[in-house]
Amino acid sequence: MTALATEYDHESNESVAAPAKTRAREVDLYVGQRIRERRTMMGLTQQQMADLIGVTYQQAHKYERGINRVSAGRLYDIGQALGVQTGYFYDGLDSGNKSEVSQHQRMCLELARNFGQINNERHQRALSSLARALVEE
Repeated sequence: MTALATEYDHESNESVAAPAKTRAREVDLYVGQRIRERRTMMGLTQQQMADLIGVTYQQAHKYERGINRVSAGRLYDIGQALGVQTGYFYDGLDSGNKSEVSQHQRMCLELARNFGQINNERHQRALSSLARALVEE
């Protein structure tokens, strides 16, 4: 966890390992973010996800915000409900370019969610053709 687990020591002018609590908190926040992104991609509300995994809306909200730590068993349940393996929630954790990837992922998720909400198949095909044309430029 090099990208997440370092701090800068101004006295020695060196990077040093962050305290374990800080690293754990960062991981909790990251896992929560990945849960929220996947839930959004699936088009589920927090309440719907909470119902699928057998917790309250408030608990699901706390998981997504990194307020409450997700146990291994609960993370497995969440993965099953969201159609991914548990490792999905840790993918990209060590990435030093996390914020840029995250912004790009959000755009992709939003695009996928909006595309899925288009009820007219002809409009979906037109949008898909437009995307292909833009890629070919």
